[in-house]
Amino acid sequence: MTEKESATENLISDAMATPSPAKSMGEPGITPLSPSHIQQEDTDQVPSGPSFVVVVAIDFGTTSSGYAYAFTKEPECIHTMRRWEGGDPGVSNQKTPTTILLTPDRKFHSFGYAARDFYHDLDPSESKQWLYLEKFKMKLHTTANLSTETDIQAANGKRVKALDIFAYALAFFKEQALKELSDQTGGDFDNNDVRWVITVPAIWKMPAKQFMREAAYKSGLVTRDNPEQLIIALEPEAASIYCRKLRLHQMIDLGTRTTQNGHSPTDNVGGQMTPAKEHGRRNRQSRTFMVENVIGELWSELEEGDRYVVVDCGGGTVDLTVHQIRLPEGHLKELYKASGGPYGSIGIDYEFEKLLCKIFGQDFVDQFKVKRPAAWVDLMIAFESRKRAAAPDRTNPLNINLPFSFIDYYKKFRGHSVEHALRKSNVDFVKWSSQGMLRMNPDAMNALFKPTIDHIIQHLNELFERPEVSNIKFLFLVGGFAESPLLQQAVQVMLQGRSRIIIPHDVGLTILKGAVLFGLDPSIIKVRRSPLTYGVGVLNRFVEGKHPPEKLLVKDGTRWCTDVLDTFIVADQSVALGELVKRSYTPAQPAQQVIVIHVYCSERENAAFISEPGVRKCGTLRLDVSGTESGAARREIQTLMQFGDTEIRAMAVDVATQRTVRASIDFLSH
Repeated sequence: MTEKESATENLISDAMATPSPAKSMGEPGITPLSPSHIQQEDTDQVPSGPSFVVVVAIDFGTTSSGYAYAFTKEPECIHTMRRWEGGDPGVSNQKTPTTILLTPDRKFHSFGYAARDFYHDLDPSESKQWLYLEKFKMKLHTTANLSTETDIQAANGKRVKALDIFAYALAFFKEQALKELSDQTGGDFDNNDVRWVITVPAIWKMPAKQFMREAAYKSGLVTRDNPEQLIIALEPEAASIYCRKLRLHQMIDLGTRTTQNGHSPTDNVGGQMTPAKEHGRRNRQSRTFMVENVIGELWSELEEGDRYVVVDCGGGTVDLTVHQIRLPEGHLKELYKASGGPYGSIGIDYEFEKLLCKIFGQDFVDQFKVKRPAAWVDLMIAFESRKRAAAPDRTNPLNINLPFSFIDYYKKFRGHSVEHALRKSNVDFVKWSSQGMLRMNPDAMNALFKPTIDHIIQHLNELFERPEVSNIKFLFLVGGFAESPLLQQAVQVMLQGRSRIIIPHDVGLTILKGAVLFGLDPSIIKVRRSPLTYGVGVLNRFVEGKHPPEKLLVKDGTRWCTDVLDTFIVADQSVALGELVKRSYTPAQPAQQVIVIHVYCSERENAAFISEPGVRKCGTLRLDVSGTESGAARREIQTLMQFGDTEIRAMAVDVATQRTVRASIDFLSH
């Protein structure tokens, strides 16, 4: 059997696997007008929309969040948000923890450090009633069939709707940003003058990206009638845009480690007080970053067609994108669809939790988390600051403070001391110190990093083996986790000098600043890769031997093949920004009063029928054609899909009457 035949066999068997959706819908449907003409207009003129006074970007991270803004009149000044109250030792505070606290009756109480501190100060009996949530953004990545009803669990075990939590968080940022803008401008700042940008991981599936937009509508950030006011930006793309602006003093080149204004080669990016940090301290008051309107020095080394990889290592996910330069304007072209996975720094926290379970027992840890949720949060904060001190060349142990209630509760629970448990457990390299601390040998700490870093390196290896990913000039490491010397070293060892590794100084703020630049000029990314295959369900004339027999549908003597997916664009195809794909159809039955066009999507490139596994309906266009009998023999219905933005738009036009319907593609309803 030839490859083609076996492919057809597969199509037939796949098609038989599920009953025909079209037959069960009982809708007459549409059929392509042959020849099906595709019009690809490279529309460089992206509709500019209303003019905004300011762009505010929100980086809604798994572990920490923040916002930054720039006025359209001075686009080279990017302001990062005001200094937050609270804060942890050893963790720099441009962003606030992504933590949210609801009152016992589920009303919003506080966000960030304020939420954490308030929750911590509650009496244990009281804190069980309050709903405290952290690291909840990962739920959008890990939930298979995400919907507006998806729920998440608070620290006390109670469940709340995810949409509400995300909406509360966005409403909080809206209020903070508008307050700051009002103070800056000396009057009440109008939300209509703001273009909002929210960043999401590039590897998120479409439902998760849409979920963010739904949360924004619910929070009052923007309204449904004005969707253009909000842009969903992809995190590594934002980082990529910012990296173009880097001057040499704003980054560290891991490959050379040369002295760059006072940096000695041994200085670690995660080191205690590098000049960059000093510089940051002095500039804390201003919080304004100047982005020269020139292309950075590093960038001037890049020529037309040069490629670079952005590795965005965050708290929850690691996102890899491959970009190519298009000169003269320096536009970016995406070469390979975004990849990555849930390999963010919270993986290290889970490993630490597993270690605690090994020493003290899973039953105790589970119980402690529920009974003393605030103390558990404290323990994880103590771990966080030690986690940041981990480095490949470290020799002295790391001490982690165990909260008093941990020691106390363990004694009650087990009847013996924490010290006894450590002696009895056969966990190497973790000891008890007389000051009431867990003493971790650096090897024990490094072991906690290993699974997460191994995942990242494995993924990078796979990426670098792809033909599209040869000759990479630079690898930009960005995101909060990129500060980790252990991760930096692992990437260096893996690359063996194949590319130069560049780390921006304020690596945790790279995405935030890039997102502001993106909001000021969204057309900077000119070509993306489509993550999915899109098409519409149609009827084709049935061809014996070509079409599976169970797809045969006979209507008024005409033999149709049902459930055919007429693809507009396939997964991983290059799409220009604003590119329109246009197809013409005609009603399968001339007397139809309403024409219904269903839009489908699939992760597979070669989906042929809408009944195949993995093909799902993601939009419907209903066009009323009643009372407009056209003299033409065959009525022409044009269907247009516009791609290239992080969102997709579809419309249908009855050519005879110019009646038009639009649909936004919906990935959340099942």
